[in-house]
Amino acid sequence: MMLRVTLSGVESVGKSTMAARLAKHFGGILILEFGRTYTEQLRRNLTLEDHYAIAEGHEIAADQAASASPRLLVEDTDIVMTTAWTTMLFGGRDAILSSRDSRADLHLLLCPDVPFVADKVRMFGDPAERMRFHSIVLEEFAARGLPFVQVEGLWEARWATAVKAIGARL
Repeated sequence: MMLRVTLSGVESVGKSTMAARLAKHFGGILILEFGRTYTEQLRRNLTLEDHYAIAEGHEIAADQAASASPRLLVEDTDIVMTTAWTTMLFGGRDAILSSRDSRADLHLLLCPDVPFVADKVRMFGDPAERMRFHSIVLEEFAARGLPFVQVEGLWEARWATAVKAIGARL
């Protein structure tokens, strides 16, 4: 039986680093954040249609990895975050994206209680905007009726929480 774990959270909370580390620790397969790769290649602002492509691209990559039947599949975000992004960027929850199901068995939600680190694609470093985005993510989980494990605190505490949550399910 395969366990699908998805890491969610606003920008710069350590999702990518944590996802890679968890996959390595448990001998699982990592699904990189498709949206980041997609966004880095754009030379314009993101559109709603781009988010449809991001959702599709991520699902294709996850399906390809899942076909190997690993014990653990670790996804650096999924449709929950793609939907939250559209709400943050365009001011409303998109019906098409919100109708797509998350396929995760376990959601780890990383909280924005660590310093923001800017880069060329991150947009919401202002503390108030970061917290507004986090609220949108919480609302998206609630709208979908999805439980999650809250991952917060210093890096060591985050790691311990994530490892415990996954270990309990494997």
